[in-house]
Amino acid sequence: MANRNKDAVLQNIDWMLVSLYLTLVVMGWFNIYAAVYNEEYKNIFDTSQSYGMQMIWIVSSLFIAFVILVIDGEFFPKFAWVLYGAFVLLLIVVIFAGKEVKGSKSWIELGSFRIQPAEFAKFATNLALAKYLSNINIKFEKLSTKLIAAAIFAVPALIIIAQNETGSALVYGSFILVLYREGLSGNILIMGVAMVILFIAALLMDEWILLTILAVIAAGSFIFVRFKMRNLLVAAGLLVAATAFVHSVDYTFTNILEPHQKKRINVLLGKEIDPKGAGYNVNQSMIAIGSGGIIGKGYLNGTQTKYNYVPEQSTDFIFCTVGEEWGFTGSIIVLGLFTVLLLRLIFLAERQRSTFSRIYGYGLASIIFIHLAINIGMTIGLAPVVGIPLPFFSYGGSSLWSFTVLTFIFVRLDAYRFEILR
Repeated sequence: MANRNKDAVLQNIDWMLVSLYLTLVVMGWFNIYAAVYNEEYKNIFDTSQSYGMQMIWIVSSLFIAFVILVIDGEFFPKFAWVLYGAFVLLLIVVIFAGKEVKGSKSWIELGSFRIQPAEFAKFATNLALAKYLSNINIKFEKLSTKLIAAAIFAVPALIIIAQNETGSALVYGSFILVLYREGLSGNILIMGVAMVILFIAALLMDEWILLTILAVIAAGSFIFVRFKMRNLLVAAGLLVAATAFVHSVDYTFTNILEPHQKKRINVLLGKEIDPKGAGYNVNQSMIAIGSGGIIGKGYLNGTQTKYNYVPEQSTDFIFCTVGEEWGFTGSIIVLGLFTVLLLRLIFLAERQRSTFSRIYGYGLASIIFIHLAINIGMTIGLAPVVGIPLPFFSYGGSSLWSFTVLTFIFVRLDAYRFEILR
């Protein structure tokens, strides 16, 4: 049975997942064409323009996908650590020998092309995490297991932060979602959400007023539960931890964040108004999306697009083109396709017999979800501008190649779903 399944592995490919990938890639290509449309260069295959180059990236991505599909599925778990180590080493090399672009030293030049290793390190990190957690000798209940798993994605994230590429580093936090599927306590998630709320509150409120509110909450929680010494100690401990965190927020914001990062956060929180500076991109983005109305202005008829009001519209702000030209209806269709993609990935992950394949599938879904949430969030003013591309849509070879590799490794693993890969 095992041999028969291996021989028929191409017949086991999930064509629905492949179709979703192709649909999103083609839609992205047409939106890139609309975002940088030029009356003098109307040919969508013109390689002197971004949309022509994207066509080259698409064709090369399909070749990469084909290569991955013909590789033996057992290759990926066997060489997971090798690939992870190679990309961590490459990320370190980039710090010293990389090309600086817009203040970020995270690119390697190959002739006339630039490649961003941080994008490709995602699939290697996903493979390594799946390899470690699928080890039959690993017990997830142990604290050491959780710490090692966290270190696997924290190491490349910290190196990428050293490259001054905070946006890409944030994506590696998506692997935390994978740990919840494997048994991480929900209390950690609640604590994370509480820290985000506390971080925002510390930036918006006077420190002593916030600490007074926290003290009242701690006292109230103790009063409304049973009067036990253990409850008192827990409330006191949480209050001390929250107080220390509030103090650390002020220090981090003042001494660690770059000036442009502080500016973007202040504008996002409404503490500063800078429509021609830090807030320009987001303001123009929201104007473009809002101007699309219900059904949009029509393909190639976006005025915000034609007159280049939105910077980086073919990359980080590609969703503006969707909102302006396709309107609310088109935006819902695009978000609906991404939702179907995520649900399909989760479904496929759950049907795997191999723990390795299941964990990798959840890792892929988590990466796409975080990219989607942050990218859409920053175009509508709900997240700071951090330079994260929209999967399959944004212009760029590194992004498209990266998501192609990530996706088709899972397509290949899913085709081996009748086998146990270790």
